[in-house]
Amino acid sequence: MGITFVIVGILLLAYLLIATENVTNVNRAAVVIFACTLGWVLYIGYGSDFVMNQHSQEYFTFLQGSATSSVRVKEFIANQLLLKYVGRASEIVLFLLATHTIVEILDNNECFEFIRQMLRTRSSQKMLWLLGIVTLVISANLDNLTTTVMMLVIMRKLVPNRRQRLIYGSAIVVAANCGGAMTVIGSPAGLLLWNKGLLTASDFFLMMFIPCLLAWGIPTWWMGRELPSHVEADLGMLAYRGDDSRLQVWQRVLMLCLGIGGLWFVPTFHNITKLSPFLGALCVLGLLWVVNEIFNHKLMDMDSMSDRRVPKSLYYGGNQLIFYVLGMLLLLGVVVETGAVGDVWNFLQANAVPEWLLAVTAGVVSSVLDNFATAASFFALNPSTEINAPYWAMISYMSAVGGNVLIIGSIAGIALMRTEKIHIGWYFMHVGWKAMVGAAVGFGVLLLIVL
Repeated sequence: MGITFVIVGILLLAYLLIATENVTNVNRAAVVIFACTLGWVLYIGYGSDFVMNQHSQEYFTFLQGSATSSVRVKEFIANQLLLKYVGRASEIVLFLLATHTIVEILDNNECFEFIRQMLRTRSSQKMLWLLGIVTLVISANLDNLTTTVMMLVIMRKLVPNRRQRLIYGSAIVVAANCGGAMTVIGSPAGLLLWNKGLLTASDFFLMMFIPCLLAWGIPTWWMGRELPSHVEADLGMLAYRGDDSRLQVWQRVLMLCLGIGGLWFVPTFHNITKLSPFLGALCVLGLLWVVNEIFNHKLMDMDSMSDRRVPKSLYYGGNQLIFYVLGMLLLLGVVVETGAVGDVWNFLQANAVPEWLLAVTAGVVSSVLDNFATAASFFALNPSTEINAPYWAMISYMSAVGGNVLIIGSIAGIALMRTEKIHIGWYFMHVGWKAMVGAAVGFGVLLLIVL
């Protein structure tokens, strides 16, 4: 059907604009939000044909004996199809919204100052590995964009030399993407599979831990060889502000444990209650919020909390990611409902294309497209509902590490490119090919684990 090709064309055009965002300067979140809206409008305009081909049984059940009409078809699409994808996307969006708010609360109370103090060293190798390890651990609990922006802010305060910042910033991006792929809550792609019941948190971590560690460790070691023995670091202490607005150390430690430590409990919360993970994240947020107001009651009383602002880059980046995830899932949803995705999967199965080859393809695509868009697209291809299937792990891994090959392959990389004005060529020459070697070694280990 001609309209199917039009809707698929909108998806491909959106992919093209995402891949060329650094050239066109058109925000990828704006692209997918507009594309998903246009796609669903076109879909509902030709709704009768799609519904009869894809959902005839469900539609007649929906009618409950009443006569069919164009209005009833539109109601069926709006209430039975669109809302299904909105619900799935909202679970991820609400989780991201909760984690971003947790980060804002912690950042406003200077809870991450411990990280800056930890990085107070003039040894370039020590700073590189500390940056990588901290980023890896944090990104396993937060999304890679939030982690990257937060760590870049800390790194820029410590390292005045731009040449060295390029290496350290690249190491942060590699660590954030690899760390995010380790856990089900570390990236929107993992959240997508976990919310659909296709992964268990512990099994996924055991499959991904060693491969992701290799994909991070090998290029990080290689990048360290380009650094001098000592780093030009600004180790000056924060100036005393002359007031009592800063929390005491024990208060910041407690809030950090409640925020980040609470997110570690979310998988357990989900396993016990079987409720959506975003409720666990909201529970952590609510508890941290209450503690924040108790600790800052003096500032609340004198209206001084308005002086505490989250960095604009973190705030804007978080909102952009939320809209991007929402738009991408709705856009993929309308393409799935046309039946085109099912036809592609049937073609691949008929030609016996191995899953590992699809995973390698995902890695190549994610180097120029975007790791989340790539992962979500390849997830949508496979209609399987098998829990912890090797396919999910392979696509998750290759989409994440493929985004390290070119700086435009992930939102975290785009954030670094805009912050430090890195050119794609420089990144590939100094970082990308090393990340590709690490990704290949990790993928070999992953195949031994899952196959």
